[in-house]
Amino acid sequence: MVGGISVWQLLILLLIVVLVFGTKRLRNIGSDLGSAVKGFRKGLEEEPEANEPEQLGADAMPSSSAEEIDREQEPAPRPPGSDV
Repeated sequence: MVGGISVWQLLILLLIVVLVFGTKRLRNIGSDLGSAVKGFRKGLEEEPEANEPEQLGADAMPSSSAEEIDREQEPAPRPPGSDV
């Protein structure tokens, strides 16, 4: 392959990784990675149920209303030359 990684290069890389880490540690890493992926998928399946608009509650305020309240609470700018 031009500009890519050939099969032989991948095999040599795999051999070096096995020699450095050992098969037992690689097996542990693989099982940890698998359980992390399962947890991630489970979290994705549960997320749409938790973010339903009906579950937001009466106290929830849209962001535009919060911005308007912030603008109302800011003091009005004084014109130049007024020393009050």
